[in-house]
Amino acid sequence: MRLGAQFALALMLLVCGCKVSPPTSFERQLIVATKHRLTVRNKDQKNPLPLTSESLAAGKEAFNHYCVACHGMDGQNTGVPFADRLSPPLPALSSAEVQSYTDGQLKWVIDNGISPSGMPASSGTLSDEDIWSIVHFIRHLPPAGSLGEPEMYSH
Repeated sequence: MRLGAQFALALMLLVCGCKVSPPTSFERQLIVATKHRLTVRNKDQKNPLPLTSESLAAGKEAFNHYCVACHGMDGQNTGVPFADRLSPPLPALSSAEVQSYTDGQLKWVIDNGISPSGMPASSGTLSDEDIWSIVHFIRHLPPAGSLGEPEMYSH
């Protein structure tokens, strides 16, 4: 019994003594490098859709149906009340971290999601053409706030 009480006390001290702190600069760099070089695939895949006003408009339309709830209408989290409270926080799609992915990697992320970040997989929901057009939209995002807030959050 005494050993059990000591174990319980040690476990309680261990759990209560744990404190989560934001990642250091080194830890962030390590995670970004891991994602870009190891876990997010299709680095060499090229976007087969030519960049045209039509493909960009199609990308914006598909983005508005599938991505706006989390990333805002402009892809920069404008009007999304929880974007900075998630763990990890939602990156603005205009950020250097996101924009440094290749087109193939962006498509892979949209196809497969990123677990456990909350980014869902769209495979089976969006067509390849929809995803490639979204990649064009992500590459040509409008200025932050220029498209307003998603209607679902503006009330």
